[in-house]
Amino acid sequence: MCDVCRWTYQGRSAVCPCSAMGVSPVWDGTLSPDGFNASAAALIKRWKEIEVDDSLPDWTWKPCCKLGVPSEEEGYLALEGVYHSCEGSQVEESNDFDGADVVADDTWVQSSSDAAHVYDFHVVYSYSYKVPVLYFQAHLAGGQLLTLDEIKQDLPSNSFKVLSDSKWTFITREEHPHLSRPWFTLHPCATSDWMKLLLEQTKEQSLQYLPAWLSVVGQAVGLKIPPELHCNS
Repeated sequence: MCDVCRWTYQGRSAVCPCSAMGVSPVWDGTLSPDGFNASAAALIKRWKEIEVDDSLPDWTWKPCCKLGVPSEEEGYLALEGVYHSCEGSQVEESNDFDGADVVADDTWVQSSSDAAHVYDFHVVYSYSYKVPVLYFQAHLAGGQLLTLDEIKQDLPSNSFKVLSDSKWTFITREEHPHLSRPWFTLHPCATSDWMKLLLEQTKEQSLQYLPAWLSVVGQAVGLKIPPELHCNS
């Protein structure tokens, strides 16, 4: 698919309207639905090839169901059951977020305990923004969902500062597109801009999109992403 006119190639010798008119295609940092699926498959494959921390499970593809039948084309990525020990993180109580002193020790553990926070991460394609969006939720080992104030204690200090400055634009809570339940999400409004800069010199941008995107987005939520996921993917 041409990233300028969104024309779909139908053969090796086919020429899109942009090329026919002498227009140089300029990638805008977005991803097509087909590109999302292909990049998701590439991420799952690469994740299994590299050395990943034992505390992290594998990414899996979850097909969406339409009328009770799994779709062959539409779905989302899932990394579920990631345990985070909250014993090394603390936030001083304050009436607001400004000036809070964060002592973060991002410790992901391999099994559940009473002190562990359990995270589920989903990567969903946004048809509005034409980019992936990270949805996540966290709960105690017993199943009780965590609030944003509890989740922020697990965030890296740089993410906490952004959240402090702009609480409702950095992390928001909205309905999961496929589960119809409220999940926390990172707002995707600037994703295409920084992805364009990140991959503008990269070949096969669609295939490398999700590994590169996750290497950045993972840092925002404290999810440890091996550098090898994006490098040489």
